[in-house]
Formats: sequence, structure tokens, C-alpha cells
Amino acid sequence: MPGSGRPSPPPPRPPWVLLPSPALLLLLLLVLLPGGTLRSGLDSAVGSEVNLLDSRSVMGDLGWIAYPKNGWEEIGEVDENYAPIHTYQVCRVMEQSQNNWLLTSWISNRGASRIFIELKFTLRDCNSLPGGLGTCKETFNMYYFETDDEDGRNVKENQYIKIDTIAADESFTELDLGDRVMKLNTEVRDVGPLTKKGFYLAFQDVGACIALVSVRVYYKKCPEVIRNLAIFPDTITGADSSQLLEVLGSCVNHSVTDEPPRMHCSAEGEWLVPIGKCMCKAGYEEKNNTCQACQLGFFKDLPQSQRCTKCPPHSYTREEASTTCLCEEHYFRKDSDPPTMACTTPSPITNVKKGKVAKNSISLSWQEPDRPNGIILEYEIKYFEKDQETSYTIIKSKETKITADGLKPASVYVFQIRARTAAGYGGFSRRFEFETSPVLAASSDQTQIPIIAVSVTVGVILLAVVIGFLLSGRRCGYSKAKQDPEEEKMHFHNGHIKLPGVRTYIDPHTYEDPNQAVHEFAKEIEASCISIERVIGAGEFGEVCSGRLKIPGKRELPVAIKTLKVGYTEKQRRDFLGEASIMGQFDHPNIIHLEGVVTKSKPVMIVTEYMENGSLDTFLKKNDGQFTVIQLVGMLRGIASGMKYLSDMGYVHRDLAARNILINSNLVCKVSDFGLSRILEDDPEAAYTTRGGKIPIRWTAPEAIAFRKFTSASDVWSYGIVMWEVVSYGERPYWEMTNQDVIKAVEEGYRLPSPMDCPAALYQLMLDCWQKDRNSRPKFDEIVCILDKLIRNPSSLKTLVNASSRVSNLLGEHSPLGNGVYRSVGEWLEAIKMGRYTEIFMENGYSSMDAVAQVTLEDLRRLGVTLVGHQKKIMNSLQEMKVQLVNGMVPL
Repeated sequence: MPGSGRPSPPPPRPPWVLLPSPALLLLLLLVLLPGGTLRSGLDSAVGSEVNLLDSRSVMGDLGWIAYPKNGWEEIGEVDENYAPIHTYQVCRVMEQSQNNWLLTSWISNRGASRIFIELKFTLRDCNSLPGGLGTCKETFNMYYFETDDEDGRNVKENQYIKIDTIAADESFTELDLGDRVMKLNTEVRDVGPLTKKGFYLAFQDVGACIALVSVRVYYKKCPEVIRNLAIFPDTITGADSSQLLEVLGSCVNHSVTDEPPRMHCSAEGEWLVPIGKCMCKAGYEEKNNTCQACQLGFFKDLPQSQRCTKCPPHSYTREEASTTCLCEEHYFRKDSDPPTMACTTPSPITNVKKGKVAKNSISLSWQEPDRPNGIILEYEIKYFEKDQETSYTIIKSKETKITADGLKPASVYVFQIRARTAAGYGGFSRRFEFETSPVLAASSDQTQIPIIAVSVTVGVILLAVVIGFLLSGRRCGYSKAKQDPEEEKMHFHNGHIKLPGVRTYIDPHTYEDPNQAVHEFAKEIEASCISIERVIGAGEFGEVCSGRLKIPGKRELPVAIKTLKVGYTEKQRRDFLGEASIMGQFDHPNIIHLEGVVTKSKPVMIVTEYMENGSLDTFLKKNDGQFTVIQLVGMLRGIASGMKYLSDMGYVHRDLAARNILINSNLVCKVSDFGLSRILEDDPEAAYTTRGGKIPIRWTAPEAIAFRKFTSASDVWSYGIVMWEVVSYGERPYWEMTNQDVIKAVEEGYRLPSPMDCPAALYQLMLDCWQKDRNSRPKFDEIVCILDKLIRNPSSLKTLVNASSRVSNLLGEHSPLGNGVYRSVGEWLEAIKMGRYTEIFMENGYSSMDAVAQVTLEDLRRLGVTLVGHQKKIMNSLQEMKVQLVNGMVPL
């Protein structure tokens, strides 16, 4: 390698070594592809992948360098279109200490901070070589070197950073050569974060027999998209595989917004979590993700309006994109009338007559106008006491007469009347003034007597009602009529109501002396019965240890021990033991069991059963993809059963999350952590501070965030998030979104998408748990029942969300032919986002959907589809197509 200072290369290999020549290797490679040719020239972008380099599409010299020169060899051939084929091979397996390097030309990363390298290669089985060579290898190494210098390739070996050692899933033998069967391997690796403008790749051979068929280098991006009337530009994904990039959108033409909409670009090049939206401005309406002008005869006066509205009667527009309609000649609309009101011609009432007059009322009648501009629908009568115009009353009548009552005696009132037709209201009539009769003094005393009697009677009745209400209130504490359904589960102790025959949770904070609560609900253990073995973690109050508990007369138990650190305050001691006072009230196989407490000696300790596998979220991350769906549902069933028990006791957890679920060696899950403040203080990023405390935003129901309304229904919401964590093997809910963005997205109706390979039944249950109306969410006993049915009927878990969406695609929405038929294998693979394997399928003879339908899992492995998730995706899609084929829905 240039700059390495190594001695001159060894002499060429002896001619008697029976190894493939370059020409033979090329012939073998040609056998790989239908028709015996190598394809060249790929699209520069596949889905959300953008190529930086594809050795198969370079028409001229690649400019790669081999060192030493008798190491890697380039095979210079052309395909049927006279396009160059760039293949490199090395096979110096008979010689010791091989160190052959192949260096690419400089590759610009075009601003990407994370790139992917796809290698296609063949490798010969060392056991098939003559003499059983002991120096032969079946791997090679890949390196990279970052630099801004396009001529900075000639550096020392130790300046290159190793990406990985590449091994072949399939190797070939001499028998394969005779049968014209070749094993083409595909491996993909990623590199990041990159900080320079470009980089070089290097391939190191240390004694293998390899043919490097192609090298493709690419990055991923979220393609430009219009969502909620906002344009989100092409966005290169972040450097980290779990990173979400927040991207601001710009409103399309003729649209406005109070706050720029946002979306998040995932590491896989998918747009997620839209927040906010643009609105078509006045005079424009939304059509096909654009804002189009209102046509003639239509208008829109506000951006908040969804559609253009037809002009009301007797009005029109002069141009497109109008925000209001003009009245026709001789028709009018008041400035205070809304633009949706019809334009009308005056139709005033001119002849108003006074009828019967009393001290508190006046009767009026009038004639219908001569030209009312249509059928009169009703009359509107406006009246007020003279000189009191700011305080008036309006009466509506379908007849031409009314009686205005409730008036003052001996007072002058002003009346105005107008008519309404289908065209709208006419103008008010002129003012008519009429006076009520005076009060007669002689009768005044007589009329007061019945009024006083009625008043006394009403007063007595009201007093009786108030007394009854107060007595009722003292008995139950609140009005039953206004009781929230979930609050019926709130029970009281120490003087409060406690339902007979029902075991209920008692809040230890209702005790004046916390020591009384802890000793009522938790057993005191002698410190001599406990042996601490090792520290397994740290909590807010002290260390968490594992150890053994040996109580005389009982068998020894493994236990977890929480200790209270030295120098604690009385409040810390009270809070520490408060969790034991809560835990000690529970007795259920899916609730962490409290063995007892140590309070009479130091350190103060809480002793619980020991859960070998620790917290559920950490356990799932360590064992990603290792469990069957039934095992995952079993875990979820255990958690739901524990929560049903807590709900029945009237206890609201408030912090249900996978981190607060413990799991033992038998995969039994148990709800734990009954001290909300501890988790929140430990992880301030997981909480959003509100008045009165902290809330774990990503797991909390919207009503609990907004109004601190914690109920069993809000625990159900949290349980839905736990379901998502379990099925996604511990992925962080809402990824790296800020808490404020999570709040806003959930409020706008966004819900977490289905995890990959999630059964449709489970995802539907998640969505049910995330209903905005808490009364629409399932109860925990219903959740347990649903999960029991799924466990008893495992076939109900075979339909995946991913597969369901693919079936909908097959049935026409995205199918190229609109009838469920894919025109090619490539279209099918692109539809399920597995387009990267198109070449492999074609190269191995799977060029039709009939052939693809026969693919088995073993075939996929042989083709080089080694990722378990990708195998599942392809096989699930094939299974769905077969099901639809049986039902006569999807012809293959």
C-alpha cells in the first residue's frame, strides 16, 4: 500500500496451483445473471436511497488502485451494450502473510453524515482448494478514510478506520463450478457520523479467494413531500440510526399559517409525526395539496374556512379568488351583516296599530308589506323603554301581531318591526311609541297579599331543598349526579367511606403518622435475616442490591434490597417508606411482592422479591427480535392482569411504563415502582413540569397532562404505550421528539405508528387505548379478556399491520394496474420497501411473480437475505398474496 514502507511484493504464484483464472472467474460471474450477462447502469436513487457511487453504472475507468500490483486484479470486460464491467478479484491463497489493498477513488458524501456500503461478491470455500491450504481465509476487511482532499488517498494503513470484517454467507466449490451454480453474497454496512466532505474506501485481502462484483455507496433521505399544505424539502437523514430530524415546512402558494408546520425525518428516510398545518388564505381553497382560487360566483372570507362558498342570493363576484360577494343592483347588505347573508331590497313595515294596553303589557298588530320580496318567514320586533335604547328586547313572531309584556307601568316604549324572507331581513320600520297604563293605588295592597303568600311558600320549599342537599353532602362527600365514572373507584379510610366486602387501596398519606401506615401494611424484618451480595443499581434514596433473605422456619429466598442512604431527612425517610406502605397492600402474581421492611436499624431497607431479568425495557433491548409473538402477548397479558388488580382496588399508578415493569427468569412481568417522583427526578428529560408536580409526558394521557386528571383510564393510555414498547423491543416512544412536540402532536390527533411486524389485533388494541375520549378506552378487565382470546387463538396474530397495508395496496390504491396485479418482481419488492433485493431475485432466476410465489425461507437465506426482519417482510407479503389468491382476489 502506498506509504506503508513494505518490502517488494513476492513473486507470482506457481502455475501448478489449481485456482480460478480471471477469465474463469468472469465466466462464473456471467453465469449468475439471466442470459449470461452482467447488468450495468442503475437509477441514481432507489426510493429514499441516493447513490454516491455504483461501480456497475460507471462508464469509464473507476480510478481504483491496487497495492501491491499483483494483488487485486481488475477484469476489464463489457456487456452486450458495450458498457464496461468493473470486477476485482484476488486469490493468493498459497502464499503466507497476504496484505492486498484495493483503494477506491475519492467519494463525495454530498452533505450526508451517515452512508451505507453495499457489496456484492463471491468467495471460494477454502476446503475446496487443493491440499487443504492452512493459510486460506474466507473473509476480507473494509476500511474508510475521511478527508476534504480529493488527492489524499496515499496515506498509511493505520490512518484508515476499519468498518468491519466481511464474511460470506455462501461460498462456492469446484462442484459449483461444474454445475454452473454460483453463490453471490450481498452485505451492507453503514458508517457515521461523517464530518469531512468525502472519503475513500479500502478493501484488504489477507489470503482469501474473492471476486468483488460491485460496490454501491449511498445515503438515505426523506424525499420532498407536501403534507398539510406545507412543502417539506429533500432531507438527508441524521447520523444516528435512531435520530429524528425536525424539519420546518414552507406553506404552498396562497396559504398561510400562524406557526410553521413541522415533520420529522427518520433514519430510514420516512416522514413521521406531522405537527401543525397551513391554511389556504381567503379567496382560495384546498385541492390536491394546492390552494386554488375560488371560481366566479364563489368566495371564501377566512383562511379557517375549508371550502369556497357559493355567493348568497342576489350577490355575485367580478373575479376569481374573491373574499366576498357584491350585492346586485337595488339589493343591499348592512356592513355589520356577515358575508354569507343574502342581499335584500327594503321591505319595511309601515302600518302598526296599538291594541290592548295594560299596566305591564302592550298589544300590537300590523299589515304585511306590499312587496315583501318573497314569502315572509317571520317578523322580528325590537322594543325598548324610551331613552333607554341601549337596552332592548327582540321578539320573533310568524303572525302579524304580538303582545309585549313585562313592561313598566306608565312608561313609554318604542317599537320597530322588520320582516324576513328567504332573501334575508328587510329594514326596520320607523319608530312607533306607545305608553302603558298607570298603577291603581286602591288595588295595590290587595295584590301584595297573594304575592307575599307565594313568596313565603317558595322560601320554605327552597330552605327544605338546601337542608336536604347539605345533609346528603355530609353523608357522601360529593354529589352522585356529578360523580365521574372513574371516581367511583376512589375510596376513603380513617373516617371516610370504605365499601363493605371489597378490598380497596388506602392512601398512606391519610395517616398522621407515616410509621403507623408502614407497620400496618408491611412486615418488619430483622436485619440479621438479610445478606447483601452485590449492588445492582442506584435509586433516588440509595443503592439497590441483590441478596438473600433467610427467615427462621422458612426457605431462603433471593431478594432485591433498596437502601436509604446515610444522612437522609425525615421527609426522605417518609417518602422512601411510603412506597412500601403502598406495595404492602397488594397481593397479585403480576405485582412486585413486598417481603418486608427494616426500620428498627440502619440502613433502613425495603425488601422485595428478586426479578432476575431486571426492567422490561432494558431486557427487550438486549434481546431484540428473540421472542415469538405469543411470548410478547404473554408479557402484555401479565402486565394487564396486574393493572386490572390495581384498578379494582382503586389504585391509579400514574407512571406505567416498560421501565417500571420487572421481568423474571420465567418471563413473568410484574408491575413495580409505586413512587412516581423517583423516576421523574432521575430522568428530568422524561417529564414535563406542570403546577403541582412532574408528569412523564410520553406515557401520559392528554387529559392528565392538561388537567392532571389521573384515573384508571389514563393508566390504560399508558398501557397502550407499554404495548408499543414491548412490540418494538424497547424503542423510545416518539423517538427524540421534544416533550412539547409530543403534547402538540397527540393533541392534533397523531398516534404512534405500528411497530414493524406488529399483529393487527395488537395495534388496534393500542389505538383503542389511545382514544382521546377516556370513556371510550377499554377497561383493564376487557384488555385481559382480549389478550386471552388472542393467546387461545394464535392464528389471529398472523395478520400483521404491515401485511394489511400491503393488502390494501394490492387491492388497487398503489398497485400499478389498479387490480391487484404487479407487473414485475421489482414493482412488488419496491411496494414492500425491499427494492434492494430486486437484482438478487432477478440474478437467481426469480423473474416472474409465478416464480416468486414458490420462494421459501431457505431460498431467501440462499439468496443472501440474511436480516431476520427483511426475511419476515418478504415471507409475510408472499403469504398475504397466497391468501388473497385462494380467495380469488389477487391473481399472481
